[in-house]
Amino acid sequence: MAENRYILSSIPKGSILTPHPGEFDRLAGKCQDGYERLVKACELAQNTRCYIVLKGAYTVVVTPQGKSYFNSTGNPGMATAGSGDVLTGVILSLLAQGYTSEDAARLGVFVHGMAGDMAAEQQGMIALTAGDIVSCLPAAWKALTEK
Repeated sequence: MAENRYILSSIPKGSILTPHPGEFDRLAGKCQDGYERLVKACELAQNTRCYIVLKGAYTVVVTPQGKSYFNSTGNPGMATAGSGDVLTGVILSLLAQGYTSEDAARLGVFVHGMAGDMAAEQQGMIALTAGDIVSCLPAAWKALTEK
């Protein structure tokens, strides 16, 4: 998409994009700081009518209406190969269950981070893998539904 920006106009309304900071910079242009990245994410979400899950230390879900939701779960150990794929899978599973794009993105990010926090408690952050996050998803869902 970054190399062929015209593709952005053909993305269906309500789609969810999940770029990490480097991918986002290629899509929206290099950002000087987190604030500029958030502003550009809001613009991209509004222009494409898509939801943006801006992954990072504090993952943010940005809506086409300009709302920004900052996630409170997750940890630095989740910056590991495959973690974003796990997040995408969680979000897609929620969409398949009938959740709206906004709810799937927000809940998916929260539960993914919660599973990452549980995995970090068990394994430590330094050696955390995507598989560790996957292994903790059932416990995260259980903890969430018991609250």
